[in-house]
Amino acid sequence: MSTGKGKKRIKNVPVLHEEPKKQRGILLTDTAWYSVLELAAINKISASEYVEKLIRKHCVTAPKGATHSSHT
Repeated sequence: MSTGKGKKRIKNVPVLHEEPKKQRGILLTDTAWYSVLELAAINKISASEYVEKLIRKHCVTAPKGATHSSHT
């Protein structure tokens, strides 16, 4: 997804969302991963942005600044 002509991305400065992204790790089957890649390409966005949009569309998130308990 383009940020628009003339807009340069700056590290840790959010462009598409109200907060910067952080590197995360998820495990996916090859089928799921290639589906993400295909659907992202169809929508002309990155795989990361596709997953972000999918989650934001279907999940209720905690308010900004809320802490999450870690699972042990």
